[in-house]
Order: sequence, then structure tokens, then C-alpha cells
Amino acid sequence: MSVPAREKVELLSGNEAIARGAHEAGVTVASAYPGTPSTEILENFARYEGVYAEWAPNEKVAVEVAHGASMAGARALAVMKHVGVNVAADPIFTASYTGVRGGFVIVTADDPELHSSQNEQDNRHYAVAAKIPMLEPSDSFEAKEFTRLAFALSERFDTPVFLRSTTRISHAKGAVRLGEVSGPPPALGFVRDPAKWVMLPDNARRRHAIVEERMRSLAEFAETFDGNRIEWGDRELGVITAGVSYQYVREAFPEASVLKLGMAHPLPSRLVREFAAGVSRVVVVEELDPHIETHVKALGVPVQGKEIIPIVGELSPRIVRDGISGKSVPVHPAEGLPGRPPNLCPGCPHRGLFYVLNRLKVTVAGDIGCYTLAALPPLGGMDTCVCMGASLGNAFGIEKALGKAALGKVVAVIGDSTFLHSGITPLIDIVYNRGFTTVIILDNRTTAMTGAQENPATGRTLMGEPTRRLDLAALCRAVGVDHVYTVNPHDMARTEAVLRRELFRGEPSVVITEAPCVLLPDHRRKKRPVYEVIPDLCTGCMACSKLGCPAIEWVPFTPEEAVAAGKKGSQKGMARINPLLCDGCNQCPPLCKFQAILEKKD
Repeated sequence: MSVPAREKVELLSGNEAIARGAHEAGVTVASAYPGTPSTEILENFARYEGVYAEWAPNEKVAVEVAHGASMAGARALAVMKHVGVNVAADPIFTASYTGVRGGFVIVTADDPELHSSQNEQDNRHYAVAAKIPMLEPSDSFEAKEFTRLAFALSERFDTPVFLRSTTRISHAKGAVRLGEVSGPPPALGFVRDPAKWVMLPDNARRRHAIVEERMRSLAEFAETFDGNRIEWGDRELGVITAGVSYQYVREAFPEASVLKLGMAHPLPSRLVREFAAGVSRVVVVEELDPHIETHVKALGVPVQGKEIIPIVGELSPRIVRDGISGKSVPVHPAEGLPGRPPNLCPGCPHRGLFYVLNRLKVTVAGDIGCYTLAALPPLGGMDTCVCMGASLGNAFGIEKALGKAALGKVVAVIGDSTFLHSGITPLIDIVYNRGFTTVIILDNRTTAMTGAQENPATGRTLMGEPTRRLDLAALCRAVGVDHVYTVNPHDMARTEAVLRRELFRGEPSVVITEAPCVLLPDHRRKKRPVYEVIPDLCTGCMACSKLGCPAIEWVPFTPEEAVAAGKKGSQKGMARINPLLCDGCNQCPPLCKFQAILEKKD
């Protein structure tokens, strides 16, 4: 006998649960730009029947697409990591004024501890600034339920709704009870209503008043929302908390009284006062900024917060326990653990390019992608990294600051997906304002850093459908770059020759490095050579080690071992290639002037 869907329970990650919640809420349109820790939400949502899901060129476009679908009456979802909200902020703030027709939810996946990000921003501030309600689940179960609720609130209060996750919520798994797909959204079809949708100043003034009234109504809702609840326990200690911090508090102080907040904005003032009045000591436990703490203090409630709970990095049960108990808590609790430096994959095409850039001794304005790892030794091939698309603007700014002295000394590096995300406009700026910056676009046929997602330059959509593949070279020529060249970065000699020429051209130029990511299935299926080091020929010069390839290992010698191996007693060791890791990229053989690296014969 089959079990009804509403009684089925599955173990889901937070991201899988959000996707499930969106499906159950009747979402039919979803748009996102991939970014850890949010990426799996849309990948999972796209598997449901009867939905449309897309990778947008950037987060701003994703919000605009979802907002447009909402205008036409569909329930719509936009998904991004925390820094993506910076890109999407322009339409988000005005969408707060216009409101919605179909439910419209924006997922922001924050990244405390910077596991894969360039900053630790706390996006609860966006909810306050944009005057948009925000829900914050504390586990996978709530991730699904709050997603469903977010769409209901969106239509009830005529507003976009933020759903905030964090890395631990997004990637940890928990039991989730599956439900049925909810009822249909409002009737589809765009209804003309300029006073609501056209934000001319006069209309926007009227809508601002509506937003303020909406926030007052939401504040009343927050007081009775069952996601905000008091769990009475020992009245000596009362903890106000939210999100994954709730789990840490419950583990560290299972007997304490807890005010668990599922709504990050607006906060329930009366409920906070009621809770504070019922306990002897009030502590706020939250990751990153003192968002809740500031609100509680504004109510005149004496509370401890960031003076005992770190403002930097992720929390843990131990950190919470030590902080509340009065023990010293390190600012960086992970310090002292053994290091595991990240590295580019064996055979990565980016390695060849950055080896060349290191040899050229140029200033490299870098960008966001797996190639950012080339900033680490031994490649040391990147000098700046700020945000998506910043490499071009940074390089051009350096050029304008130094004038002709920058000729031949500065280059911008950007990935293919990142270029389409936000690199086109600064390239236009370089051309329009008569620059001479050389831009290198790393085309590896995928959005690699977040797990090999499609993008407009791959020729396939998120739904797996073939589509027109964007021609990067033609696009660069279309915006006015006359000198566009394509190279294979595994061929380091030609790559270096082209770059030496273009760096001194005195006009804008673009060099596109074309080679597929080594993790793509099509690449993995190809038979590739494996290289080996011939022991008798290796002198231990370590030239090959400058690539930083994980497949190239170093075998150290004592003087006695060197002599026993037929080497000079002064030789410190020799190189060895791990055949299980070698991808056959052919980058290392040309570096060995002793011709000690050869293709391994079967």
C-alpha cells in the first residue's frame, strides 16, 4: 500500500528542502545565478515537473525575471548567495515598493566563516533597509515549511519576502515531511496597473506609504507567528536566538529558556519584552552582526550579546557554551587546526596561464572563480580579487592612475561565466574611454567553481535543453575590441608569446584561453596520456614544482639516499608524478630542460 505524499519523510539538505518547499508552494518560475552555498536549490527545483528554472547571467537579472513572473501572476523564486544580493539590490529595493501579484521570494544564502566567499556580510541588514520581511529557518524541516510560508506571506501582504539561509543550514541534512502542492496562484496574465508597477516619483511616493503600513502589519503578524516562540525552561538564563544558532544554544544549554525567532525582520517587540521579563539574565546568540541584539537594546531591555559572543565567523556549541559561561572565546576559533591549502585540479587549464603570468611579472587584477586559487604559492599569479567583474575595472583604474607607465605591466583576468555576469560593462568602459588594458577571459566551458553549471557560453540551459551558444570573441568585437585572440592555455609557449605582444599593444585587447574544465564528463571520458618522471634523468631542480600541480610529488633524499640512487650527495630529492592524479595536460614536460618527464607507455 502506497504512503500518501503528505506522510512521506525524507532526509534533505536545507537547499533540497527549500527547493521542495518552493515546489509545494506552487512555484512555476525560478531564476538564479549559481553561488555557494545556494547553488543546489535551483538544481533540485529544476527536477520537478511543470516548472521553469534558469541560470541567469547574474543575480540582478534573476530578480528581475522572477519579479516579472510575479507581475504576471505566477509564484516565482530568485536564488543567490549573500554577495549576489549586492548585485540584485537595485531591483529588490524597488520591488519592495511595487509589491507582487504572485508570491515572490528571494533566497539569500549567507556564508559565515567565508567557506567560499570574499566577505562575511550579514544580509539581515538588507531586509531592514529594503523594508522586506525575512524568514530564517533553523533546520531542513523549517527550510521547507518557511519557504511555503514565505509565498503565503508574499501574497497576503503584497510584498517580496526574503528567506535567509546560511552555509550550515544549506548543506546539513535533516528529516523533512513532504507535503502536497498548494492551490493555484492568482489568475495568470499581466493586469495593467501603472500606479503599482510604474515607479515614477509620484507613484513611488504613494507606494512608500503603503510599504510603511505593510511593515506595521507585518510587525503585528510577527507577534503571533508560531515560528517565533518561547520555550520556557530554567528561568535563570534566557537566550534569544535564530537560525542555526538556535541548534547550538539547545545543545550547549538544554535546560535554558529560549526565545526562538523564525522571523528575522520585523522582530516581535512585545514577545521579546515578555520573554525578558520572565528570566533573570538575557543573552542574544546570533552569528555575525548584532541584528537582534540591537533591536532588543532599542527596546530598553538589558542584554548581553557581542561582548561575549564572537562577531567573526561561525558559532558552535562550544563557542556558545564558553561565551555564556564567561570563558575566553578566540576571535578565530579555527586557528591551530592543521592547514589544508586549496589547489587547482591536476590538469586544470588555468594553471598554465597563471604560470605564464607569473613569468611575465605583471600586475594581475583577478576575479571570482576557481582560478582565484592561483593567487596562492607557488603560482602567485593574482594580485587583486574584490567581486564579480571587478578585475576589468580594477585593471583599468590602475592604468588610468599610472598612465603610460602601466603599458605592459597590468592585465585583467576573468572567467567566462564571470565575464558574462558583470565583465561586459567594464570592457565597454575600457573601449569607450580609450584604454589599453589587456583582458584575459578563461573559457573552460562551464561555471566550474560552483560545481559545473551551464552558462550562456556553454550551449545548454539549466533544464538540459540545447540553446544558442554565446560567442565570446564575437561579443568582445561587438563592443569595440579590435584585437581578440584565442589560445590553448596548455600550450604555455604560445600563450606567453601572445600575451607579451598584447601587453604592449597600446589598445584594448582580449585573449581568450579555451580549454575545458578537467572535471567535465566529456573530458573525463577521453583517453589521455599519463606522464612519468625518469629517475635517472631527474636532477631535482624543482622546475616542474613551480606549476603547483597536485600530481607532481617531491621525494626528499638524505645524502646517503641520493648516493644510493646514483645521484650527487648534494641532491635534495627528485620529482615523481602520481599516475592516479595525472590528467595528461602536457604542461610539465616543456618545463624540464633535462627531458626527464615523458609520456608513460602502456
